Amino acid sequence: MIDYPRGIPVLIFVLVTGITVLSVFAIERGEQERDAADVARKAQAMTSAIERRAYTSSAYLRAGAALLSTQDEVTPELFRRFVSELRLDANYRGAEGIGWAPVVEAAELAAFEARLGMSRRDEQHVTPTIEEQPRDLLTPILFLQPDTVRNRRALGYDMYSEPTRRAAMDLAAANDRPTASGPVVLVQEGGGDAAGFLIMMPVFEGLSSSRELKGFIYSPFNASQFLASASDLVSYDDIGARLLDGETADPVPMARSDAWLDGRSAVVREVNLANRTMMLEVQSTREEGLSSMSMITLLFGLAVASLLMLVARLLTQQTLEDRRAISWFEEQNSIRNSLTRELNHRVKNTLANVLSIVSLTRRRSADLDEFAEGLDGRIRALSATHDLLTQSDWGTTPIRAVVEVELAPYARDEDHQLDLVGPHTELAPNDALSLGLAVHELATNAAKYGSLSVPGGKVTVRWSQINDTLAKIEWIESDGPPVSQPQRRGFGTDLIEKIVAHELRHPVELDFRPEGVRCSLLVPVRERSEFELRSKGPGARELDADEEKPGP
Repeated sequence: MIDYPRGIPVLIFVLVTGITVLSVFAIERGEQERDAADVARKAQAMTSAIERRAYTSSAYLRAGAALLSTQDEVTPELFRRFVSELRLDANYRGAEGIGWAPVVEAAELAAFEARLGMSRRDEQHVTPTIEEQPRDLLTPILFLQPDTVRNRRALGYDMYSEPTRRAAMDLAAANDRPTASGPVVLVQEGGGDAAGFLIMMPVFEGLSSSRELKGFIYSPFNASQFLASASDLVSYDDIGARLLDGETADPVPMARSDAWLDGRSAVVREVNLANRTMMLEVQSTREEGLSSMSMITLLFGLAVASLLMLVARLLTQQTLEDRRAISWFEEQNSIRNSLTRELNHRVKNTLANVLSIVSLTRRRSADLDEFAEGLDGRIRALSATHDLLTQSDWGTTPIRAVVEVELAPYARDEDHQLDLVGPHTELAPNDALSLGLAVHELATNAAKYGSLSVPGGKVTVRWSQINDTLAKIEWIESDGPPVSQPQRRGFGTDLIEKIVAHELRHPVELDFRPEGVRCSLLVPVRERSEFELRSKGPGARELDADEEKPGP
């Protein structure tokens, strides 16, 4: 356990967790089997409920057919009394009612329409008309009880004009028994698209052997309401159901419950609905996830595994603490040594820059005051850039920050305009120092002789990345006094073209144009990790000479 202080506790945790997972798997498998058995039982109950509803509807239609076949004429009073005396109860829920559609020849159409409009204020006509769809035989709807606004929409509709209804009527007449149609949109929907179906029962003239077809008594059903009524009979929660027409190569969905979830497995049952095969699909809507027993088992197993792992961990804790303490002291000592070397390196760089500035300032100064003034400004510029580097822990520094800190004395002057344009680009510490010195010299020259010496003068500093390792910085003066070529080289020119160019390892272009001074510098762009001391780890060497070079 000492040699593998982490491995043994983790192994114990993994073993106990594995046993827990297997237990949860066994529990979940049992839950799924129970759920599947429950869904199958509910599917069978719903199938029986649907078939009972279809049988009840067929029985009512058979009774109606027996009555109407003995009547010479089916009057509104007769049909209304027949439907009312049936006293349709809850077992007939889902149906729109019971209707009568006599067989009418085209020559009898005018008389039928007159009869159709007898009890209505407005004239009613058979739809579709003979002109729209020429045909010799029609079965328009004459009565539909109960007499509701919804059912009145269907009156006068010729069911024999529509192929699905016609097929069901022909089959019912051939078999002389109630027959369900395929999926249709009921006329009662009034332009909607809800699927439905009809159960047709033929009515023949009298009991003679000629068996002349008199018409059809039928019941229309909205498929969604029919399925909902069957589900209510069963009174089961946590299940979803879908009803499909099963007499097509690809079953057509007719209705589904609100709880139905696409993509989830379902139990399929065949339903015989009035001489037509339909399919009922029932699925569980129980939320997918672990059951309560599985959650308790999982949490208990994880708690036991964690406790055992903690006990094993405590057995080796003291030894590991001692080893970590020793390692920590070694690391701190290494970091302290590295920091000392790094500080020494940076102090040497700074002193070398200061010595170079003092030497060149002294050679270009005419008197002590000029020397002191020039030295003071340059040391201040170096100090301002140092402050930026200190704020970033001597990491990378944005170009914009270096330029802004050097131009800060002129940014508050409303007589001048400063325009800084460029993307976010960061520089190495020594490159930032060199750029700060160059910007200071350019700004000092502009304040004495260039665009910053007169009201309305403008300085534009523009930078861009040429590639991943190099950025270009341009200093552009405009709207200032005319510029002429200097008669002698000053310290600023030497500092920019020699010291800065040497530090940046790229030539500097300084151009004294009549409209204003222009200066172009190329600055290396390097990754931040090159300047992070601790990224090198304990015992890291000081930065390479080509990462930070002291001034000449």
